[in-house]
Amino acid sequence: MSLIRLIEEARRQRDFNLFSQAIPYARFLGIESRECDGQLHGFLHYRERNIGNPAVPALHGGVVGAFLETTAIFQLMWQRETASVPKTINITIDYLRPAGPRDTWARAVVTKQGRRIANVAVEAWQESPEKPITTADCHFLLAAD
Repeated sequence: MSLIRLIEEARRQRDFNLFSQAIPYARFLGIESRECDGQLHGFLHYRERNIGNPAVPALHGGVVGAFLETTAIFQLMWQRETASVPKTINITIDYLRPAGPRDTWARAVVTKQGRRIANVAVEAWQESPEKPITTADCHFLLAAD
């Protein structure tokens, strides 16, 4: 199935996880997209192979960063209702506390969207949204539809 048809089907079924599961990298890391109360959330399944520091233990910072970036991209695609994938210009990640060995949630908010550039803020948590483990500010180049 083409990317455009896959995204259209995900929107029709209101299940963007159809799209995330079609991306091998997202499947490998255990990233899903879930709709919660009308809002798209990222979900990272705990997997032992995602542990970066077994002494703590904590999820690898690269896994957490990839999860935030993926959540931001999915939010932009869902909100813009387009099949074009935004290109990352830059991403600034603030690691606030260790990401323990458990499932992780994320939420992305498009803070500004122009014709060519979009700014997205993302935060991830494990125990409670009020206690984020990581935040990110992302800038994306938007392809013309």
